[in-house]
Amino acid sequence: MYFYELHEGDAEVFSDVLLGRDEEMEPEEFFDLVQSIRRRIQEDFAEDTLIESIAEELERDHGFVFISDDRLSAAVNVSKDEDDNFLADLEAGLEVDDEFRTTYADLDLDRGSRLN
Repeated sequence: MYFYELHEGDAEVFSDVLLGRDEEMEPEEFFDLVQSIRRRIQEDFAEDTLIESIAEELERDHGFVFISDDRLSAAVNVSKDEDDNFLADLEAGLEVDDEFRTTYADLDLDRGSRLN
């Protein structure tokens, strides 16, 4: 199995998806394929993000497997603290209509605090 990754965003905020494939594809060939799909669908894509839409098409038409959260069989939280180790409930988010995304914020704690 060979693995490929798509990133979307800039250096500060980004998302990514993983894909798997039984047959190896040269990196340049993968790039060209992704670019051709991106050019065709970039203005009108069906999924929440451009990379998810590209991944869906790569799976449907080009022999890739889009490794999405929907395919997870198990998720385990691992920590040095015993109380923070647990088997995650994969069904928990399915009942909520709102969708959550992760945002990364780089805070400079050495600058001191400001009282409001």
